Amino acid sequence: MRGQDTQQSAMFSYVSLEDRIPADHPLRAMRKMVDAALRELSPLFDKLYAPSGRDSIPPERLLRALLLQVLFTIRSERQLMEQLHYNLLFRWFVNLEMDDPVWDVTVFTKNRDRLLEGEVAQAFFEAVLAQARAGHLLSDEHFTVDGTLIEAWACHKSFKRKDTPPPPQDGTRNPTVDFKKEKRKNATHRSTTDPDSRMFKKSEGTEAKLRYMGHVLMENRNGLAVSARLTQATGTAERDACLEMLEDANAHRRITLGGDKNYDVHDFVDTLRSLNVTPHVAQNDTNRKSAIDGRTTRHPGYAVSIRKRKRVEEIFGWLKTVGMMRKTRHRGTEKVGWMFTFSLAAYNLVRMRNLVPAG
Repeated sequence: MRGQDTQQSAMFSYVSLEDRIPADHPLRAMRKMVDAALRELSPLFDKLYAPSGRDSIPPERLLRALLLQVLFTIRSERQLMEQLHYNLLFRWFVNLEMDDPVWDVTVFTKNRDRLLEGEVAQAFFEAVLAQARAGHLLSDEHFTVDGTLIEAWACHKSFKRKDTPPPPQDGTRNPTVDFKKEKRKNATHRSTTDPDSRMFKKSEGTEAKLRYMGHVLMENRNGLAVSARLTQATGTAERDACLEMLEDANAHRRITLGGDKNYDVHDFVDTLRSLNVTPHVAQNDTNRKSAIDGRTTRHPGYAVSIRKRKRVEEIFGWLKTVGMMRKTRHRGTEKVGWMFTFSLAAYNLVRMRNLVPAG
């Protein structure tokens, strides 16, 4: 018998959100890890909010919603709020009931900015990392470091001289700017849209754009990020950030550090050795002498580190495709760095869900 295509609105629903989500859904295992990390952050949240007054959006729900935005590549907060209206999976993950109202976009972004003041992203990243350490997923001996360029939310037209007033506007929304044959450098020019960004290119033959530089320290056992930095894009930023991140590794014995040819610099290699770090960086012997000689390359571990170091590109690939970090949607080093660290925490959660046995 043919069924009838009729619709009658039901007054009640007898199936809970918990029952609607499949038992083997990937977000279930991730939700347990997220809730455990958020419980560790509760004292930090107490410091960010006044003890009295009108209730704000719970910070736990804010962070869960931001995680969904990263995990599902939702391009804007407005679209995220729209999804929360009708997507039951999202409501379940954020901990909203089916009848709970969804926040206004402006209210959501204002509350999100409050979390920037408390370095919540770094604390959340460390709480997730602590779970990985408790699960014996991290190596404490072998690491890889690398950096990647992140395009700023600013265009070439905003890159103007610091010492001269801006040219008169032509009355249009997108004014005509002629900078041909003008020698533009970071020393004399600055973006009026995002002053913290820098005009930079990483290699010859590529275009220079306004960019930031993100840095990751990865452990080699399972490819999890153990430290992160976001800096202005400069020629020495990768090596400077690496020395800072090595302090986060908190190594109590000699460790190895893999890297690409950009780290094959004599001063940097000597500094690593003085820190009880064995440099397993790729040799750069093009028209120069490499700082890495046979004392290092003769060991089998060097070849292993060179092979393992390519896994850090998987992190950058995920961040730029899924995590929307190819071109940031924020301005300023603090906000961009906050999202970079938070997106890395999301990447670690995805990896840990695949590494930890179900149940």
